[in-house]
Amino acid sequence: MNRTTQSTSIKQAINELLDKGFTDKQDIYSKVVEELGVPRPTVRRVARDLRNELLQKIKILQSEIPEIEGAQMKTATSSD
Repeated sequence: MNRTTQSTSIKQAINELLDKGFTDKQDIYSKVVEELGVPRPTVRRVARDLRNELLQKIKILQSEIPEIEGAQMKTATSSD
């Protein structure tokens, strides 16, 4: 399994465990190691990458609309 495929599989396994309600990080790591047979350091590295990706997406969704865009949106909606 190449590194990209392995990372994708690990991310998917982590997300599935989170969806099932697992909340303990060490339990999640252990289950992924057990299920996929990958080394624990690899799981920790991929989990860090996944965490950073999710934080980046959250940051984008939490960002305020710049004032210029906001003014343009008001103008567009008031002409309806």
